[in-house]
Amino acid sequence: MTAPLPPISGLADLAGRYDAVLSDVWGVVHNGVAAFPSAVDALVQYRKAGGKVVFITNAPRPSAPLIEMLDRLGVVREAYDAIVSSGDATRVMIAKYSGRPIHHVGPATEDDALYEGLNVRRTTAEEADVVVVTDLDTDDDTPEMYRERAKLWLARKLPMICANPDRVVEHGDKIIYCGGALGDLYAAMGGMVLMAGKPYQPIYEEAFRLAELAVGRPLEKSRTLAIGDSVRTDATGAAQFGIDLLFVTGSIHAAELDAFGKPSPQAIADLVAPSRAHMAGFLPRLSW
Repeated sequence: MTAPLPPISGLADLAGRYDAVLSDVWGVVHNGVAAFPSAVDALVQYRKAGGKVVFITNAPRPSAPLIEMLDRLGVVREAYDAIVSSGDATRVMIAKYSGRPIHHVGPATEDDALYEGLNVRRTTAEEADVVVVTDLDTDDDTPEMYRERAKLWLARKLPMICANPDRVVEHGDKIIYCGGALGDLYAAMGGMVLMAGKPYQPIYEEAFRLAELAVGRPLEKSRTLAIGDSVRTDATGAAQFGIDLLFVTGSIHAAELDAFGKPSPQAIADLVAPSRAHMAGFLPRLSW
């Protein structure tokens, strides 16, 4: 059993200890439908106090269209200095298949930006050399609905590049499956799955580089804070990269933690413990 931490009232309680924040986006700053005003305000206030903010997200699209989406959702640009996405990191993997056929799984046109400028041809699984998964085809799909398709990929020994390692995400008042859940299914069937987003090192290394550029000098990891809502990606990624975590409990883990009722600090500590993350604090929604 891990010793629990007391809840904090907001980011202001921790701000003086950290020069930069690497913040998750979906579930922390917005829910896919609208921004969380308190979270946006917290990051704006943190930057006004001299801190720097880099968004680090498992969204399977490059940064440019994500910034446009954040604008639409009400996440003001004063809330962050830079953004790095799983899509950015995944493009490096896809580029290795230049001139070759790939099979795309995910929304038909929403993820077109992932392939811009890359010399790949999208085709059927019967012809492809690799499967690239951004997300499930629709928000109502479950991973099990893809088992028969995955049997073909496995029979052809196709590797899978999963552009979104998240298993689930908060979307409005629903929890929906993401690409990582399909990656889990394929791996359990014996398939090879490659990921570059959280919790893996490439995306953290790039986020840390961007934070150093924003600060204008080398950063100490002890002065860098991760903010996230997922044990699997955010807590594990922070632990592996060696930075502290501010855990947002009111998103994908809200129900099991009774985040907006009477949350148990011990239950929160025990949930995060397997990741080996060092928690600086927790709160249901990010606020200042």
